[in-house]
Amino acid sequence: QVQLVESGGGLVQAGGSLRLSCAASGSIFNVMGWYRQAPGKQRELVAGITRGGSTNYADSVKGRFTISRDNAKNTVYLQMNSLKPEDTAVYYCNVNSLIGSRAYWGQGTQVTVSS
Repeated sequence: QVQLVESGGGLVQAGGSLRLSCAASGSIFNVMGWYRQAPGKQRELVAGITRGGSTNYADSVKGRFTISRDNAKNTVYLQMNSLKPEDTAVYYCNVNSLIGSRAYWGQGTQVTVSS
């Protein structure tokens, strides 16, 4: 049974930083990533990372956010620097299990950036 536990969201002023964590268990995971959904908008990819360490980012976060992972801990991180009010959203962890080739979502964590 796959379980995801997210942590690290919160309220921060513009220009500040936050670090999100998502600890996964119950399988071996290939791609792990973060999505976000702002009120009234569609959920969008923020960043993804493969088991081998290849990364991709949304253009809006390139140079400010860094995704990383610890395969031994099945944990993916999102370091968010130079945060902007437009980064305000619920951030969701997403992982792809190598067993059964299924994708799983975390419960979401709120990130609020004040101006």
